Amino acid sequence: MHRRLLLSTTFVPLLLGGCLNVKTEPIEVKPIHITVDVNVRVERALDDFFGDLDEKSTTIEPSKS
Repeated sequence: MHRRLLLSTTFVPLLLGGCLNVKTEPIEVKPIHITVDVNVRVERALDDFFGDLDEKSTTIEPSKS
């Protein structure tokens, strides 16, 4: 009796597991466009615009009058 119970508890899940049918839907891949360098562009543009003023500000000495 124990032997039948042991065999049935071992093989029945294996037989039922072989009958499972799993369907998966195809994965949809969409293009992603991400812009990250917005702040870098603005900072670089400001450096280009004010760069010559920054260089001059280091060379200007206050007058002693």
